[in-house]
Amino acid sequence: MASSLAKGAAQQGNPADGGKTFFGHPRGLATLFMTEMWERYSFYGMKALLPLYLIAPGGMNMNPATATAIYSVYMSMVYLLAMPGGWVADRFWGPRKTVIVGGAVVILGHLTLALPSAGFFFAGLALVALGSGLLKANISTMVGHLYSGPTDPRRDGGFTLFYIGINLGAFLAPLSIGTIGEDVNWHIGFALAAVGMALGLAQFLIGTRHLSATSDLVSKPATPEDKAKVLRQGLIWLAVAAVFYVVVVAAGLYTINWALVPLTLAGLFIPVAVLFRMKRDKELTGEEQSKLSGYIWFFVLAAVFWMIYDQNGSTLSIFGEKSTTNQLFGFDFPTSWYQSLNPIFIMALAPVVASAWLWLNKRDKEPSTAVKFASSLGLIGVSFVVFLIPLIDTAANGGRVSPMWLVAVYFVQTVGELCLSPVGLSVTTKMAPAKYGSQMMGVWFLAVTSGDSVTGLLSTAGVDLNTTFAVGVEAAVAVAAGLGIWTARKRIKELMGSVN
Repeated sequence: MASSLAKGAAQQGNPADGGKTFFGHPRGLATLFMTEMWERYSFYGMKALLPLYLIAPGGMNMNPATATAIYSVYMSMVYLLAMPGGWVADRFWGPRKTVIVGGAVVILGHLTLALPSAGFFFAGLALVALGSGLLKANISTMVGHLYSGPTDPRRDGGFTLFYIGINLGAFLAPLSIGTIGEDVNWHIGFALAAVGMALGLAQFLIGTRHLSATSDLVSKPATPEDKAKVLRQGLIWLAVAAVFYVVVVAAGLYTINWALVPLTLAGLFIPVAVLFRMKRDKELTGEEQSKLSGYIWFFVLAAVFWMIYDQNGSTLSIFGEKSTTNQLFGFDFPTSWYQSLNPIFIMALAPVVASAWLWLNKRDKEPSTAVKFASSLGLIGVSFVVFLIPLIDTAANGGRVSPMWLVAVYFVQTVGELCLSPVGLSVTTKMAPAKYGSQMMGVWFLAVTSGDSVTGLLSTAGVDLNTTFAVGVEAAVAVAAGLGIWTARKRIKELMGSVN
């Protein structure tokens, strides 16, 4: 999902000061480009190592189901925390300060993971997730601040350059961090991720003078009473959680599922609660309510998509470690290198897909949003049908298969992502009720949280997602969901009103 956060602030914007440019764009874009590139470098490097470290005899030595559960919960929390990360910037610190704090927390998290003690592992994961949540949405917001508003002709080009930075970092990370972690030492790999984030934060601090002054503003400052209330409620919930887990541990009942299950349930219930609250809002007009009903279709289907897609870092990665030769043309490579496929495919295919939509649009043949979503669900389902072939082969023969099977799976999944992720970002901004205009992008990312939470819940229940049965069921669910929205496309179009 390397592209998914590139346009998170499509409606922000005040001009930054003039001066030197970055490929014709405000100089501050270079600062944000490099910050995001290094942050993605650290994030995707750690993501490539995480499931492999969890199952490795020299790592945590867990079974694949537990490793998949931990990975899925971690990913769901990263995207869930993006919403409060934006709220903290809006009410307390402003985007610039929030990004600085988030970057520092990410560094601390990676350094904690680098400690050679399993006792620090989950604390490190929590810190990285928290820091990423603070940083993600706010750095995209600051890209928007560099331009004079939604009508600035340079705006889309600026986000395109920013998008390249995201995928460049995601591409390079597994090749370096993954290699060091797998072939040298896991903890040195985690430390290298900390170095990447430190480089990004350092150049952000050096180049911060090139950013818009708007990035310092707190858009809805919290009153002293608000701050006291947040602190009080936070301490109460922290105390409740601490007492609960102390009792569970003292009773000798604690297992890792006592932590994983509440987090997966939160990842499912919070998105539902957010959408339910919006639908119950009597201040919304009839047209806004209709669009919101249509949007829920897209949200649910996106959750199904991400449930399967995000297994490229867990289920597929574990298969790559245990069941592929990891060798091409006589060259051996680490399993983590598979994680570089998605960003390189995105950079290669995104212009092609965008040009295809434009070509079809000029001929009045561009598919509707519902049809694009149906295509993405069909493709993600097909990717797991392709995955079934080597999975059945290894189950029958017990040998290892060519890595080209995983290359094919990642390729099909990337095409599916390009039919859903940028389209979802666009439709989110178009269908957002005016009252929730600034919150809807965070709602869109909650679809990722929901999908990953389902994967986490299945894994904590002991379901082995690396079996032919599980992969076949998921493929069938995705294809059925795609057929469902295609069948209902006219009804959904009516709910969307003027939005295509």
